[in-house]
Amino acid sequence: MLCLVPPPPAGKRCGNACGPRRRCTLVPDSLARPSVRVPEASASEPGGARHTNLALLALAVGGFAIGTTEFVTMGLLPEVASGVRVDIPTAGHIVSAYAAGVVVGAPVLATLGSRMPRKRLLLWLMGAFAVANVLSALAGSYGLLMTARFLSGLPHGAYFGVGSLVAASLVRPERRTWAVSMMITGLTVANIVGVPVTTRIGQAWGWQWPYAVVGVIALLTVVAVWRWVPFCAPDGGVTVRSELSALRRPQVWLALGIGTVGFGGMFATFSYISPTMTELGGFSSATIPLILALYGVGMTLGAMLSGPVSRLGLLRGITASLVAIAVMLFVFGPAVQAAQPLALGAVFLLGLLPSVLVPMLQTRLMDVAHEGQALAAALNHSTLNMANALGAWLGSVVLAAGLGYEWPSRIGGMLAVAGLGIAIWSALLGRSGRSGRRTA
Repeated sequence: MLCLVPPPPAGKRCGNACGPRRRCTLVPDSLARPSVRVPEASASEPGGARHTNLALLALAVGGFAIGTTEFVTMGLLPEVASGVRVDIPTAGHIVSAYAAGVVVGAPVLATLGSRMPRKRLLLWLMGAFAVANVLSALAGSYGLLMTARFLSGLPHGAYFGVGSLVAASLVRPERRTWAVSMMITGLTVANIVGVPVTTRIGQAWGWQWPYAVVGVIALLTVVAVWRWVPFCAPDGGVTVRSELSALRRPQVWLALGIGTVGFGGMFATFSYISPTMTELGGFSSATIPLILALYGVGMTLGAMLSGPVSRLGLLRGITASLVAIAVMLFVFGPAVQAAQPLALGAVFLLGLLPSVLVPMLQTRLMDVAHEGQALAAALNHSTLNMANALGAWLGSVVLAAGLGYEWPSRIGGMLAVAGLGIAIWSALLGRSGRSGRRTA
């Protein structure tokens, strides 16, 4: 089916953003009717690459805002606790409220917005995210802040899910993982710049200000998406039922399982990174912000490397990443204990290797979901938040049992091996399915 839409600004193209069944052809406003057919826009046209990069930048700025608000609460937990008059363990539930919003909002909003043009959905999601962060800044009590943080988390997964589909549609098929990784780079850069800067702002001016700053960045994202991301009409064949059809596919559940279990290994270690570095590595508490920045640098480089690694083939790349993650986690504790330079290298790899995995998982889900791409892509971020909860909980179990800080990373290595087993299962299932079709 041909989708005729008015053109975006010069040089911009919409790729396959309409969906798998429709081909988007850009025509003048006066000719936007079914009887007119004109050649499709090409990525090789002058300015095409520049506008694609601007569209990816707009999506990445939204990722930067999301990454900043997700992690800044952890750095300001004592200030937040004092501000809403609760103790620090109780204030920790504010972090959980945001994660719960992600888990709930990702599938619900992606499914309900399945018939909406993806650009319009992105605008609504980021607009709601801006409002919720401003509400967080204005919250004067623990209950209101919990509610505002839950609302802030709702658009998170759906934005990354839908944004990943839009990013992938802007480039050639073999560059999809690269495009998705460029969008996710916004989240990783937030750990280098956004979180440290807003944490300092919160310490100097009050815990509410970082949320207000994120609200402003979210509004800038709305403007950037409106200006640079191309519009394309929705796929008329996409319905709530077609999105939910992704959940009937075993490969979708296996890909989600890889994320929940395999990525949980990183969170089992990172959740306790501060005491691990001070107790095992002998670092002073004053160096922890720099160590976290090093972790963020690793995350950013890992996201950039994901595209080249995916050229091995998505499942091969996912499998190789899980093997590397497992090895790194098993040697993490001994490396931290051995020498401080090795400890810093281990932290860098802790950021790098899992970040190579995430964009490939996102693309894998888009491939195996068929008609339910938006839902599956959004669910990836729900599973990453479940991985966060699973890894942190398992780490707390071994620490509560009296084992040392080298043990969370060992548990993490076991989780990575379990994720590797799921990836191998997925590969074998896909091979048997192809063999069955050839036999038939």
